[in-house]
Amino acid sequence: MKKCILIAGAMLALCAATASAEGINLSWNDCGLAGTQNATFSCGTNTGLNSAVASFDPPPGINQLTTITAQVDITTQAPLPEWWKHGSSFCRGTTGLGISFDFTAGPFGPCIDPFAGSMSGTFDYNVGFGSPERARLRLLGAAALENAAAVSPGNEYYAFKMNLLRAKTTGTGACAGCNVSACIVLNEIRLVEPEGVGADPTIFLPRERNFVTWQLPVSGPPGCPLSTPTNSKTWGQVKSLYR
Repeated sequence: MKKCILIAGAMLALCAATASAEGINLSWNDCGLAGTQNATFSCGTNTGLNSAVASFDPPPGINQLTTITAQVDITTQAPLPEWWKHGSSFCRGTTGLGISFDFTAGPFGPCIDPFAGSMSGTFDYNVGFGSPERARLRLLGAAALENAAAVSPGNEYYAFKMNLLRAKTTGTGACAGCNVSACIVLNEIRLVEPEGVGADPTIFLPRERNFVTWQLPVSGPPGCPLSTPTNSKTWGQVKSLYR
């Protein structure tokens, strides 16, 4: 009986450690398990949006977080359709994708907003990254030093929202491919403190899940999640992407 109690205690301790393990999450509509893994859309309107929410459970020792960088891969079954091509020279232009680090207007789920709306940022979207069916999103959010946040292990924090807007989905000038299945993988989140403070860790492992799907059929995109290895870059090289 005593042995069983000890084993049960060890299992509970293991479960608690797993539940609060360092990692990253990606979900639709809210953070982590409060959100959903798959999004479906009828592709019948140009209004509204679907929001993929990224979150993180940090390692210890981060007391002055001011900057977050992240990398996301989007992969489709067929060559990347026009609906997934964002940028001034592509079909969807600059009206189909937005990034936000502000959670003051929601979602209001179980995660913590460490910056209370004081973080803003920018992003880069690379169509055809690595292969014709892929795009890579790189983003950077920063807050002023006076708004630096202390984040603690065992807590899940909102990082950013990838807002997939519905402009040019239907009607004149529509971009084909809204109904094509896609796999969206959050490869990494890097947590950066002021220069000379901390180790600026990069988190790669999922806390629960680091990917979401779009218009997922029963069979699903083969090999989902699909992502490519991250490139090791210095902080100066990362910042240069957004100048």
